[in-house]
Amino acid sequence: MRNLKNTLFYIVVTGGFTWLMYWIIGQGKFLEVGRKIVSPTSDDTQWVQFLSSLFYNLKHPLALLLAQIITIVLVARVFGWIFRKIGQPTVIGEIIAGIVLGPSLFGLYFPELKEALFPLESLGNLYVLSQVGLILFMFVIGMELDLKVLKNKANEAVVISHASIVIPFALGIGLSYFIYHQFAPVGVEFLSFSLFMGIAMSITAFPVLARIVQERGIHKTRLGTIVITCAAADDITAWCLLAAVIAIVKAGSFVSSFYIIGLAVSYVLMMLFVVKPFLKRVGDLYAKKDNIKKSVVAIFLLTLIVSAYLTEIIGIHALFGAFMAGAIMPDLSKFRNIIIEKVEDVSVILLLPLFFVFTGLRTEMGLINEPYLWKVTGCIIGVAVVGKFLGSALAARFVGQNWRDSLTIGALMNTRGLMELVVLNIGYELGVLSPKIFTMMVIMALVTTFMTSPLLDIINFIFKSKDYIIPLEVKTSSKFKILISFGNNEKGKSLLRLAHSLVKNQPENANITAMHLSMSDEMHSYDIEEYEKERFKPILNESKKLDQEITTIFKATGDIETDIADVAQKGEYDLVLVGLGKSIFQGTILGKVLGFTSRIINPDRLLDKFTGKEGLFENSPFDERTRLIISKTKTPLGILIDKELHSVDKVFVSVFSIGDVFLIDYAQKLIYNNDSQITILDNHSQNKNNFIIKNAVASLEEKHPKNIGVLNLDQMSKPLLLQQDLMIFSLETWKKLVDEEVSWLSDIPSVLIIKP
Repeated sequence: MRNLKNTLFYIVVTGGFTWLMYWIIGQGKFLEVGRKIVSPTSDDTQWVQFLSSLFYNLKHPLALLLAQIITIVLVARVFGWIFRKIGQPTVIGEIIAGIVLGPSLFGLYFPELKEALFPLESLGNLYVLSQVGLILFMFVIGMELDLKVLKNKANEAVVISHASIVIPFALGIGLSYFIYHQFAPVGVEFLSFSLFMGIAMSITAFPVLARIVQERGIHKTRLGTIVITCAAADDITAWCLLAAVIAIVKAGSFVSSFYIIGLAVSYVLMMLFVVKPFLKRVGDLYAKKDNIKKSVVAIFLLTLIVSAYLTEIIGIHALFGAFMAGAIMPDLSKFRNIIIEKVEDVSVILLLPLFFVFTGLRTEMGLINEPYLWKVTGCIIGVAVVGKFLGSALAARFVGQNWRDSLTIGALMNTRGLMELVVLNIGYELGVLSPKIFTMMVIMALVTTFMTSPLLDIINFIFKSKDYIIPLEVKTSSKFKILISFGNNEKGKSLLRLAHSLVKNQPENANITAMHLSMSDEMHSYDIEEYEKERFKPILNESKKLDQEITTIFKATGDIETDIADVAQKGEYDLVLVGLGKSIFQGTILGKVLGFTSRIINPDRLLDKFTGKEGLFENSPFDERTRLIISKTKTPLGILIDKELHSVDKVFVSVFSIGDVFLIDYAQKLIYNNDSQITILDNHSQNKNNFIIKNAVASLEEKHPKNIGVLNLDQMSKPLLLQQDLMIFSLETWKKLVDEEVSWLSDIPSVLIIKP
């Protein structure tokens, strides 16, 4: 009855008021008498009117800006993925994406389309948004700097860092002496031009360097600590120098720039001795809270904006203010993490690619159209490499580093990345750099960043050393070694319980290593140690409960699947245990559709197809990450489908074919080490008909008659399955069961799938 009343009320109210609106509009028509009403011409059809309205909407500044953002973000992510796959920093791909969308490629081959998507009058909006993205990014960079490391390694780091600035700075000024007449813009003084060439040569990209150090697993070593400290000192010094250079360029001379530098020094002192203590008090109040109030976030963001505004007004650029605001944030890892999470995704994913494209629009490769110009570009690259790479390496060698570490420091300090583009764009905006020299310097930034990873590989090859940090006790051990690689803590504990059950009674002849890999773009150098402690704490607690000694490996990486395979191979592990990942579409109709289409368009699968690692349409009952781990791992691999595995006392071992015989070895380990009750699942009397299977099972029954039973597949029932702790299958058998959609699979307990 109530539903009927609601329906009647709805009909009366909506119908009645709709009629009232129609009547008022009809009466309003009489008010138009005597007024000149502009309406579409009678010749225009409704379709033409619709199209003209649509084209008008497409050209609206907001619609155009949104179309630009969509295009830029998509292209940047694709190029970033491609370069990450070839072992390069993602930022290189994003810079290349910017150049591709500029006049060098997109504008060259599709000039009309480029003009429609990036018309000259729309670039102002793009520029403003890209600068906002840069300000947010520099704020994050300031927060990522761990100033405490400067105190611990100040002596060596300052010598290496300042040598890596002053040597390339001097070489940059020397180079400018020879190219000033031909490439400096008309009306620009030699002082301004040479100072910008010097500072552009001496920049190091701290964020890219930190990512490479993490991904190569050397962040815990003495070398990693020194190079991170050098980069931090370099970053601070270079940005202070840049502020001074900008002040000199804007003022026109050393003397008149003293006023700007004086204001800048006053600003820095105010930030350090007034603003920083205030922010520290605010941070201390909220240090132990999981969430921070919006009003508190507003205080910190307002500090960022005011700081950037002040430095822009003073004349040393808003980016220095953003960097300074980040550097004075409260020194609390948890607090910084919360602030960074609120800022980083928007700046890095959405706004920063706009800066790359804006740089790409300024980079005209067509200007370098003569052999002579390419020779000059080569000279610029040569001076940059000699100044930064050799300057840093020689300074490191002088303070007592061996040649291998010295050259590694030089290669890493030679990385320029995004920081170089920031400096170049500032120089371009100030009119100090011409379009030609700007393009040459962008090429130099790309080459010096791109060469870092290959250079490190060459150094490692020459000195016969590896970056992968395999624990010494694992390298020298001849024991049965198990590597468990976990993502979340619950899966990690289940994997540890399973590994423990395989070696419990053989502590002197076994080693278990727990490894956690995190994506490097989700990590920050200042809190990496704290992050590692949090990740391993539950696993270490579980190991104490089990009375099981474990070795730990922690690494930031850009390719989790490849690193699992590499660590497993280099550590010569006998078994690798991983948890099965999950798809967000798993178990849905969309998941079935995407399960097919993703095998066609998934980039990793396409790459594997082209490299001959697998068939493109090969069926896989796993998520993409697990599938990649299977394809790349050459050592024995166990995949655990975890359904809250707490014990391994009752186990079904499926021996369905001759290819499953190797599972008997694992059954024997579980019996010997864990006293597990093993039930061998027999498929159509394979045990009786196959001599090898029959002998293997008979041998096990003879040794452990109380722990072994054989069950025919026809006797399988749901109550029996629910009594088990674990089922073990070979990879091939599991694939067949999933393909055949065997009904009892829905009732199974935890499952271990083993690839021999």
